[in-house]
Amino acid sequence: MNFVKLLLFGAALAAGSLPALSQGTGSEGYFQIHNNTDNNILVGFYTDDGGGWSDNWLSDALAPGEAATANFIADTGNCDQIFQLGWLGENDTEVLDEPISIDICAASNVYMDDNEIYYD
Repeated sequence: MNFVKLLLFGAALAAGSLPALSQGTGSEGYFQIHNNTDNNILVGFYTDDGGGWSDNWLSDALAPGEAATANFIADTGNCDQIFQLGWLGENDTEVLDEPISIDICAASNVYMDDNEIYYD
């Protein structure tokens, strides 16, 4: 069973339009993802708990400069989670990044830049 059992994404502009409530950490049940790329559209967000990749948790694509709140309902589980991101490619295809591991309990924000993914 995924530690991240349910993710609900609502796109919002990243620069100051998100409510203060969105400043939590994964240990509180939510975190922010930020598309800080110059020209790339995020179309997929996947998790793997060791049992295979999840369905796409992202309900709406995130354009450059947009952010979304990720909410989940599991209150226990492994803090180290594996994520994979999908970007809009040519002819509406999805181009997948290499999987990355993030300490979801410590993450308040996950930033996706053009050549780097990091969190704080």
